[in-house]
Amino acid sequence: MLAAVLVDDIKKQITGAMKSGDTIARDVLRLALSEIQTAEARRNAAASDEDASNAVRKLIKSNEETLALTSDADRAATLRREVEVLAALLPKQLSVDEIVVALGPVHEAIKAAKADGQATGVAMKHLKSTGAAVSGNDVGAAVKKLRG
Repeated sequence: MLAAVLVDDIKKQITGAMKSGDTIARDVLRLALSEIQTAEARRNAAASDEDASNAVRKLIKSNEETLALTSDADRAATLRREVEVLAALLPKQLSVDEIVVALGPVHEAIKAAKADGQATGVAMKHLKSTGAAVSGNDVGAAVKKLRG
């Protein structure tokens, strides 16, 4: 029940940020909590693990996109800090090399696939079944590495 654990963790971190005077962490954590609660309201049900993680990932992606476009140094520093706070909420994602190792059991199926897209599909299916936290871009890079 990651969603409940994640929400509880966010609430605790908001309290900690308020006590320490970390307004950036406090505000971005409140925003993350609000996004999760909005997802729950839309579905009229408790957020799943995936919903809660996706809400946090969506905020990280939005901040990274804004960061790429900003030229204001103060704004960029704030955005980097927000990404750091949000990323700490999510499980650590596997690196490309770790993904290559995790794909060992389906290595032959990946090499036998007719195209990179099919090979990536095989890889994603396997990784999802193991519960591995990965980014799509990293899986694509790992598949290319395996297919040589």
